[in-house]
Amino acid sequence: MLALTLAEIAAIVGGELHGGGADAVVAGDVEYDSRKVGPGSLFVAFAGAKVDAHEFAPKAMADGAAGVLGSRPVPGVPTVVVADPRHALGLLARAVLDRLHEAGGITVVALTGSSGKTSTKDIVARLLAAHGPTVATVGSENNELGTPYTVLKADAGTRFLVLEMGARGVGHLRYLCEIAPPDVAVVLNVGVAHISEFGSVEGIAQAKGELVEALGPGGVAVLNADDERVRAMAARTTGRVVLAGEAADAQVRATDVVALDRGRFGFTLTVPDCQAAVPVRLGVAGRHSVGNALLAAAVASLAGMDPAAIAAGLGDLDGLSTRRMDVFDRADDVTVIDDSFNANPASTAAALHALVAVAGGRRKIAVLGFMAELGEFERAGHEEVGRIAAELGVDRLVAVSEQAAPILTGAAAVASWGGDSVLVTDQEAAVALLRAELLPRDVVLVKGSRYRTWGVADALRSEDLGK
Repeated sequence: MLALTLAEIAAIVGGELHGGGADAVVAGDVEYDSRKVGPGSLFVAFAGAKVDAHEFAPKAMADGAAGVLGSRPVPGVPTVVVADPRHALGLLARAVLDRLHEAGGITVVALTGSSGKTSTKDIVARLLAAHGPTVATVGSENNELGTPYTVLKADAGTRFLVLEMGARGVGHLRYLCEIAPPDVAVVLNVGVAHISEFGSVEGIAQAKGELVEALGPGGVAVLNADDERVRAMAARTTGRVVLAGEAADAQVRATDVVALDRGRFGFTLTVPDCQAAVPVRLGVAGRHSVGNALLAAAVASLAGMDPAAIAAGLGDLDGLSTRRMDVFDRADDVTVIDDSFNANPASTAAALHALVAVAGGRRKIAVLGFMAELGEFERAGHEEVGRIAAELGVDRLVAVSEQAAPILTGAAAVASWGGDSVLVTDQEAAVALLRAELLPRDVVLVKGSRYRTWGVADALRSEDLGK
């Protein structure tokens, strides 16, 4: 981040400096994990229910930290003391970002949506990084801690700051945008992910739209042209609106979408002010990736990237994100689609379509775990996923844990389905079943909310490596 003294930081966050060190300069990273502290770092200490990070402050100083931001003084350690270190981190991030804006040259791109945020953010960051120095959210650190943490990675040389922003209620995105007001706001979709916290799909749409409301008149809202609830957000912004999608009125548009090898797709890309459309061969699997790529292309086009460079970047997306549409082949000729990072009904349906596209005529096996945070839609959401799996002709459907059992109920309701299904108690049981049943040329999809199928994906990968 920009170099600041501890005295300057105390003034910015409204804190009181204890232990001296007013002139100590923070010129390194801001870290809340003491193991990552290096020379010139600011260590942020949180006092949790089980662990009080203030106890690690002396070690952080020994490792080169310039000082500490915490909620109580630490004897012998320069500490900026505040009531709420998390809130103070947001104030610090906003102040640093304001200074970067004053210096000129930085563009803040913020993304939100019910599903696909992280993958799309990673595509945007990959494209922009080829156009200028880029800092982006790592993984899905998209909350009130991850957002300022990412902002504070930016420095005077940063041209693009790409922020994934998540919300679990109305007002959450508004707060994140107070920390990092966007210049470009991207909204992917509105679905039922986390609906237990929003109460309704309408509540989700209301919350996601806070991102475009945060734009000033000079900002740009990049909206998914193929999602009606997202389209409607155009009325909620004073900024310019760019539609991206397959709809006929989209300014950034894909036409002639065709299936390629290994579940990937190609299309013809049209962007505004482009003399001619350009062909794209997407470097990531899944039909849903076309929409994600179009939103990313819109952002890249706004940044001034040439359409040919955008197309080339979209074709070079291997190794983009862990546990997200990661297609790999094992030594025994089994193909695995590791999409296990997280799951909701929409993303699982997309992954099932990708399974069909990758498999072609090969045997299709779907290992599906519980989808969390669906509230009153929990049973219906799982049954819907099972129905889709059956209608797509999945040959073997494996539900992991009793919570995921309604997936099998949904599949069984499709009378024409010729596949079979099994409920296993846990991930270890799923791995044992796959070891016993997998045959050469099988294609396996692994999908579930957060850690609920990670062990399955890891076992499939480690056996490929001979471990």
